[in-house]
Amino acid sequence: MANFLVLTVIADDKPGIVEQLSATIARNGGNWLESRMAHMAGKFAGILRVSIAAEQSNSLIAELSSLSSRGILVNAETGSDSEENDSLDLTLNLVGNDRPGIVKEVSQALAKMGVNVLELTTDCGTAEMSAVPLFRAEALLRVPHSFDTDILASALEAISNDLMVEIRLD
Repeated sequence: MANFLVLTVIADDKPGIVEQLSATIARNGGNWLESRMAHMAGKFAGILRVSIAAEQSNSLIAELSSLSSRGILVNAETGSDSEENDSLDLTLNLVGNDRPGIVKEVSQALAKMGVNVLELTTDCGTAEMSAVPLFRAEALLRVPHSFDTDILASALEAISNDLMVEIRLD
């Protein structure tokens, strides 16, 4: 029987981190299924899902932990491969003037409506014409089939009169 591990990784960014992770996973019989990785503020940060035989999980986790001696910190959590069938996935795109607390306000509105955030990507850049700081977010959301996206759009637009909201059914 296969186990699913969710790994979080952080290290000072330098060449070879992904190679060391992938070699460790392969050496222990694991299969790298999916990942998201990024460079932020001089750090390499990543999250990945691995499938591995139950009897090999502990040896993989131990070897991944030993990467800390090379400056690569890995946390492993056991996950599952279950998907919710009685739900819809939505893509949310937001654009508006940036300000402190905007992510808190958006996430608070989503939580109040029982929306599950599956993925979230945010960015802060400058508007092309005015150089005003601009907040952008894209999120993959999971909601019940009976969910009313118009109510969600209204709740998010109420956060700020300059927040543009687009919701698409995936």
